[in-house]
Formats: sequence, structure tokens, C-alpha cells
Amino acid sequence: MLLSIPTNLFFVYFHHIHVPITPILQANEAFESISARLKDSGADFDDAKSASRDATKRFNELRTLRASRFNDAFNFIGNALKTIYKDLTKSSKHPLGGTAYLSLDDTNEPYLGGMKFNAMPPMKRFRDMEALSGGEKTVAALALLFAIQAYRPAPFFVMDEVDAALDNVNVLKVSNYIRQRSKELQCVVISLKDMFYEQSESLVGICKDVATMSSRSLTLDLTKYDDGRGDDGEGEEEGAEMSTEISKRKRTSSAHSARSSRSRISEITAE
Repeated sequence: MLLSIPTNLFFVYFHHIHVPITPILQANEAFESISARLKDSGADFDDAKSASRDATKRFNELRTLRASRFNDAFNFIGNALKTIYKDLTKSSKHPLGGTAYLSLDDTNEPYLGGMKFNAMPPMKRFRDMEALSGGEKTVAALALLFAIQAYRPAPFFVMDEVDAALDNVNVLKVSNYIRQRSKELQCVVISLKDMFYEQSESLVGICKDVATMSSRSLTLDLTKYDDGRGDDGEGEEEGAEMSTEISKRKRTSSAHSARSSRSRISEITAE
């Protein structure tokens, strides 16, 4: 069904909804201003993207360089540690020595994880470092210290009674190792064991000067009395056993003297 609309009614309706458009004279200037701002923003965006790419490239280069240097140091120290620990623990009874190695928790990103140090003395099974004795820990720590020294040598070392937990055999091994490397390794060692400091090139002693009530130092150059000490550690076990035997005899003699003294006191008391 079609509806017929009068023509005059249509024109009246159109006349009422028609709104005249007033031209904006500043539109062209606003458009040009916005276009210029957009152009500047685009240039800044391109500069930011370029700077971001350069920063990312530089970061990746530094990351690769850092990993390369770390791996070079880690591999060198790890290999040196194996050799040095074997040298410090091998003997005539155990010619192969012990085993020590370093391992990483995260090989891809070593900086995100930790590092583990394990040492197995000769004829010992694998166990954590906490389960080792004091002397075994000392030998392992010295081996790691010497391995780091081999990679980036320091002018000298100062060691304060590192032999406190070592027995006579290990004292001789450590002292002979330091003496063998004396041309490339300078050590100032504070020790109370004659088996250690008799392998040195010079001695410095500190004593009290009663006259002045102050400390004074005494020096002794042992190179004047050098008669071939520390020839590659030969006879170190025999020397250690001899020193141990002498110490046992001294303790036995002291104990015998003490018993004799107590017996004599008992006799006098009885009289």
C-alpha cells in the first residue's frame, strides 16, 4: 500500500531541518599546525626506534663479551684447579692424587645461578665440602686460591696460619709447592710450624724488647744456608714421618717424666 505525501508538506519539513554551515577561517592554520606536530612526533618516534635498536645491539654485544670473558676465566681456573689439587694431594701411595672441579648451576646464564666447588681427596668417595675435615678443606681452598692466582697473578699473597689444620705431610706439600712457584708467586706466610717456614727464603720474627718495652723485628736470610731444600717434594713423606715420630717420642718422654714426678711426690708424702 503506497502513501501519497503532499508536495507542499515535504518542502515545509525540509525547510525546518536545514541548518546553514558557517565556514571556519582558522581551519587551515589548525590543520597545518597539527600536521607539523605529527611530522615532528613521527621523527621523534623514528629516532627513538633507532636508539632502541642501537641500545639492544650494544647490550647483546656486552652480554656476549661478558659471557665470553667469564667462560674463559672459569674454564682456565677449572683446569688449573684440577692440576694444582692433584699436585697438592698426590703421594707415593696415591700417585694420581685427588680430584677437584667447579660446576655452574646455570651454564647458559651463569650470572643467574651459583657455582659449586667439589673436592675428593685420594681414596675418598664423593661428598659435600661440609663433610670434609679441616685439613682437607684447607688444601682444597689453597688449590682454588692458587688456581685464581694463575689466571690473574697478584703481586703477592699474605697467608695467616693457613697450615693450622694441616698435618705434617700436607704442611710439607703446601710449603714445597709454594717454594717451587716462588719465581712467579711471592708469599708472606705467618706460621708457627717450623716445617713450613724452614722452606722459606727469609724469616722475619717479631719479639718484645724488654729494654724499650716495645716490639722489634728480627730478620734472617735463609738463602745463605740453602742446601737443596725442597727438591720437587722428594722425601716429604719420610721427613713428615720422622717429624711425627720425634713428636711422639717427645710426648712419651714428657708423659714418663710426669709419671716419675708424681711417683716421687707420692713417696715423699708417704714418708
